[in-house]
Amino acid sequence: MTVRTGSYPASTNVRGAPYPRINPDGSITFLINAPGASRVQVQPGGMDNGLGAEPRDLVRDAEGVWTGTIPPGVPGFHYYWFVVDGLVVNDPGSETFFGYNRQTSGVELPEDPKVAAYYQPQDVPHGDVRIRWYWANTTKTWRRALVYTPPGYDTDVDRRYAVLYLQHGGGEDERGWTTQGRMSFIMDNAIAAGRAVPMIVVMECNYAYEPGQSAPPPVVSTVRSRPPRLSQTVSRLIVDDLIPMVDGSFRTLTDRAQRAMAGLSMGSCVALQTALHNLDLFDTIGVFSGPPLGDEDDIGLVAAAGGPMDDTEAFNARLRLLWFGAGTGEPREWGITQRRRAELDRAGIRYTYWETPDVSHEWLTWRRCLNEFVTLLFH
Repeated sequence: MTVRTGSYPASTNVRGAPYPRINPDGSITFLINAPGASRVQVQPGGMDNGLGAEPRDLVRDAEGVWTGTIPPGVPGFHYYWFVVDGLVVNDPGSETFFGYNRQTSGVELPEDPKVAAYYQPQDVPHGDVRIRWYWANTTKTWRRALVYTPPGYDTDVDRRYAVLYLQHGGGEDERGWTTQGRMSFIMDNAIAAGRAVPMIVVMECNYAYEPGQSAPPPVVSTVRSRPPRLSQTVSRLIVDDLIPMVDGSFRTLTDRAQRAMAGLSMGSCVALQTALHNLDLFDTIGVFSGPPLGDEDDIGLVAAAGGPMDDTEAFNARLRLLWFGAGTGEPREWGITQRRRAELDRAGIRYTYWETPDVSHEWLTWRRCLNEFVTLLFH
């Protein structure tokens, strides 16, 4: 990764677009041509995403070009959009990414190249991310899964692999980990360095509905939506449809010691809900920036497990790794994680905790979580 000096276009811009621009101090300058508008704002993704939550007014020049600069933010990937006379629009200069239940502009604010090397493409063997459509009896619909196969999968045809099921966050979908999250580069680099064993990574959408049930319309909000209490549909889909499809389509190791599940934010709730109730299928769970499983005051971890945690000794023997990660700059999820740790300590449940300083409720936190978590899997 090249060290940049001066102002330069963001790496997330569409080809040839000069804006947004990253400035030397980490501030970001935006531009949009809207000569007929009377007010234009840039709206960062809100909540704890590292760019702030409040919209900022842009300034119009004589030609109707609007520009403005937001203060330095936390390095990493950030959603944003424009508000033009009250209408939410994406930035024509930016690539779009599925977040907030819709296609949304995004900007990558780079961090130190040496620190960021683990999620950048390197001169190492690379795996593949494959698209697999399959029929799910649970929902009576065709579903799409993205599947990372490690380097050598197509040449070492006698080898079988452990599987990590990796869930996205609220308002996102199965594409998030490969685009916003840089999952494939993280895996390639960790495997090449010997920090992680070669494994398959499966990503599916957290949203699943009963046959005949319609998805609610997307809500355009200035903050990331708080996920409602999860239904059991997605967990049943994972257990009854997704895992059998993966084991039938890829060269997997199928015993529980070779199957893990993790997720970020809302996806961590899916991981907990699914894996804790199916410990015959999983022996490792990863929770990245976990929100409440139910109501705001209900961290619900021990209660959610029901029977499995009633016998602490048996539970600890059954689950090889229960892993929690959070950023200290995301006060809500970091605080919930500390409450969960206290709950688990009182219950005598064994777990591993890791935190990363300063970063917020955004993709840099989760890239770092994944980079640490995969080093502990399947040894």
